[in-house]
Amino acid sequence: MTIDTLKRVGIFLLFCIAQALVLNRIQLFGFATPLLYVYFVLMFPRNYSKWALLLWSFSLGLVVDMFTNTPGVASASLTLIGAIQPYLLELFIPRDADENMQVSALNLGWGKFATYTTLAVTLFCLAFFSFEAFNFFNWLYWLQCIIGSSLLTILLILTLESVRK
Repeated sequence: MTIDTLKRVGIFLLFCIAQALVLNRIQLFGFATPLLYVYFVLMFPRNYSKWALLLWSFSLGLVVDMFTNTPGVASASLTLIGAIQPYLLELFIPRDADENMQVSALNLGWGKFATYTTLAVTLFCLAFFSFEAFNFFNWLYWLQCIIGSSLLTILLILTLESVRK
C-alpha cells in the first residue's frame, strides 16, 4: 500500500465516523443536514482512474448507508457523483494544468473551486433527496431539503478547504 492509499483510507474512516456520529444528528430548521462525505469524492486528483473513483465512491456511500439507515440512497448518489466528477472537474481545470494536479482552492482558485463544489454538491443533494423521497408528493419539503442541505454542505466544505494545507 502506498502512502496515498493509507491517507485515503484514513480520510474515508474519518468521514464515515463524522457523518454517522455527529453530522447526521444536525438538522437546521428541520430539513438542512450537512452531507460532508461528498467532499471525499470531490478531492480526487485529475488523473485518478475512473474505476477506482467509482469503487471508493460506492464504498463510502455503502458504509454511510449502513450507519445511517438509508438503504442504497447514499451509495447511489455518491456513485453518481463519482461517475461525473472527472468530467465536472475538467470544466474548471486549466488546459495546461499538470496531469497529477490535486483538487484544492489554491490550485483551482477560490472562484472556480466554489463553483465546482456548488455544482457537485447540488447535484449530489438533488440525487440524494430524490432517491430518499422517491416521489414528489411533498415537493416543497423536498426542495427545502435540497437547498438547505446543499448550502450547509457547501459552507462546511469551503470552511474545511480554507484551513486545509
